[in-house]
Amino acid sequence: MVGFVFATLGVSMQHAQAQNLSTPKECLSRAQGIYAKIWRDYRVPSCKGLFSENYPADSNAKLDYLQGNKVKAKVVSFLWPFSGMMSATNALMRIPSVKKEYRDYLDSLITGMERYRDTTRMPIGYQAYPVMFEHSDRYYDDNGLVGTEYLEAYFNTKNPVYLARAKTVFKFIISGWSNELGGGIYWLEGHHDQKPACSNGMALIVALKLYQATKNSYYLTWGLRFYNWMHANLRNPDGLYYNDKKAPGGKISPVYWTYNSGAVLEASVMLYEFTGEHKYLAEAQFMAKNIYRHFHDDKHDAHLNMRIDLPWFVAVLFRGYQALYTVDKNYTYIAAIHADLDYAWENTRDSYGFTTHSWTTNPAEIKKPKWLLDEACIAELYARLAGIERERN
Repeated sequence: MVGFVFATLGVSMQHAQAQNLSTPKECLSRAQGIYAKIWRDYRVPSCKGLFSENYPADSNAKLDYLQGNKVKAKVVSFLWPFSGMMSATNALMRIPSVKKEYRDYLDSLITGMERYRDTTRMPIGYQAYPVMFEHSDRYYDDNGLVGTEYLEAYFNTKNPVYLARAKTVFKFIISGWSNELGGGIYWLEGHHDQKPACSNGMALIVALKLYQATKNSYYLTWGLRFYNWMHANLRNPDGLYYNDKKAPGGKISPVYWTYNSGAVLEASVMLYEFTGEHKYLAEAQFMAKNIYRHFHDDKHDAHLNMRIDLPWFVAVLFRGYQALYTVDKNYTYIAAIHADLDYAWENTRDSYGFTTHSWTTNPAEIKKPKWLLDEACIAELYARLAGIERERN
């Protein structure tokens, strides 16, 4: 089956042969190694639990992932890159042999996460920058990340506080739902200009993980509501998801990012597991093939199997592939991303040990300060691979 899929995709996997991929021991060592480097280099000592946006710190850096004009980097990172460290920690805690080592790290990160919690506006939600510094915007996709990581922390620890916080943040997320464009939530609180795949995809994952944690059908109903809206409004015929639908009018933004489709891929597998309906598994397998084909066929570095649009985006896609792998054991896509990650690790790290944004050897990128989110996801990916490769071996 795996060989057939490779052949039909026309994929050259010369550098992704299983014997050349990093071993489970190497994966875990790399995950722990870069995690320790980030903890040492990115931490802001004067702000407990928080990290710098870049390393080395670059006060002139302009950030392009927020509403409006480019925003300059500040004393600590914004919420999105911070959440990457929560993801990495939760991934490491899924490995039994090292789980206890990361409990104190998780506690510190929980302290940091709560610094973004805004209780001055109802419903309670998490804003883009810590409340100790300023009053800032609240993004629905950011809050989806908060909810996801609190649920992963709950699965790792069974601490009911984390589950309660995920439920609270979900109330904020669904406050962004409206009937405009037939449903869905917006990107940014108070701005009704678009309904993107990122916000709705992250909300979808939170809803389904809340159902997984509670077995309360309320959350499954919401999960299906998000899933069906995205399927009807943002899915293309190949099962990839457009970036957003503009409001008013409903014009589609025909841009594809790995994580938008990756979130729905993971959700499709979860819905199959929760409902037993094979249509969701068939959809996941259809998506998996076509997502990979699209980003493999897109122009990319010859040393890689696919275009790396953003390392963290690829990590979200990998979560979907990992979920599918647990069901159908198709190793194709896991191997492809594993090979690309190994290439980045072995060839693109700078003098501090951090990888480039594109996973290529571009000299200008190697010299640039490295973004927290780009590096945190390396730890997450290698932690996830450590578990998968240990099971396979």
